[in-house]
Amino acid sequence: MLHTIAPDRAGPSTGAMTHAVDACVHCGFCLPTCPTYVVLGEEMNSPRGRIVLMKETLEGKLTVEQTKPYLDCCLGCLACQTSCPSGVPYGELLTPFRAWAEPQRRRRLFDRFRRAALLATLPFPGRFRLALQAGRWLKPLAGLLPASARPMLDLMPAQVPPRYVLPEIFPAQGPRRARVALLAGCAQQVLAPGINRSTLEVLAANGVEVVIPRGQACCGGLALHIGEAAAARATARQNLSAFPADVDAILTNASGCGSALQDYPLLFKGEPEAEHAAAFVRRIADISTFLDRLGLIPPPALRRPLKVAYHDACHLAHAQGVRSAPRSLLGRIHGLELVEPAEWELCCGSAGTYNLEQPAIADALGRRKAENLLATGAEILATGNIGCITQIDAHLRRLGRPLPILHSVEILARAYRGELA
Repeated sequence: MLHTIAPDRAGPSTGAMTHAVDACVHCGFCLPTCPTYVVLGEEMNSPRGRIVLMKETLEGKLTVEQTKPYLDCCLGCLACQTSCPSGVPYGELLTPFRAWAEPQRRRRLFDRFRRAALLATLPFPGRFRLALQAGRWLKPLAGLLPASARPMLDLMPAQVPPRYVLPEIFPAQGPRRARVALLAGCAQQVLAPGINRSTLEVLAANGVEVVIPRGQACCGGLALHIGEAAAARATARQNLSAFPADVDAILTNASGCGSALQDYPLLFKGEPEAEHAAAFVRRIADISTFLDRLGLIPPPALRRPLKVAYHDACHLAHAQGVRSAPRSLLGRIHGLELVEPAEWELCCGSAGTYNLEQPAIADALGRRKAENLLATGAEILATGNIGCITQIDAHLRRLGRPLPILHSVEILARAYRGELA
């Protein structure tokens, strides 16, 4: 146990980390599912290695600067939680540790600027759209920019899709079966506005009225991922106030956002908002889980057989434990054959801002994931997270074998419209 946390290092989050440290018995079941261990083969870049490092740092035996190279390499994918026989809540250790350690870190000027720029643009769709448009002019000059700036330009889309203006209310078709609120997302609104449009169409076709609260903010996932707990709490408080209580569920259609929302009780542990956060999270559901529980009205049968490979987004499969629901929904489309890629448990390398901050490891994982998906022989790829879509699409194009990669709800919407095959 962490009996000897250094007095000058102790903080409100250290007690919450103790259980996760003590639960690890260092059995090694997590090693083959940890993306960084698979790529690098180093003990300190494995979950059990990082748990030791965090313990030693909290006890004052190591400094944050000594451990940061290994903690920074962690994607936070939580595949280790899925494979752990002891039930170590690794995410309940990693997220608070990063928030605890961040104020003690020494960062280069460019790194501080990049983090500030990300926090000032990505959570705000209007600003992010402008940044992408500006980035198109910078892309030809990539060779003149610092190496750490190039991954961001490499991942930029060739074109920014037209904006889709979300209504405040989207009515159900036919008898109303449910009423829900939707988290609109940030980067997703800009990079893939069709996901929200498809979400509204599919929910309406299944008798669900959707409310899109105007006062909502970013889920806080980006800030949480990089250890900026204060910024995450600020946006979380806005969401706690913005979402109505008179809905059957609060839905997300980006697994990273859903996972961040479900971290609100951890984020507000010991804070006045703790009880509100716990009640809020009880109403959170991924779009796939909600539709599966509601009972999907089957779309029309396809005109020809279609082979689709499903990629498990880490923050859906590992963080939220959702694997069967999206497969069940896609299986309701008659004529669609669902195929499974090898190494489903390994992250694609997106992981929030990871592919910007650790591009070498992210590239190795992205290529590996793209090759495994291509090996299925699928005509279309399906997943449940915008980050995965962006990362995998970039690596398919680099391999010279682009394939349509869609959110599961986009596939359902196309099936309802008769446009899938």
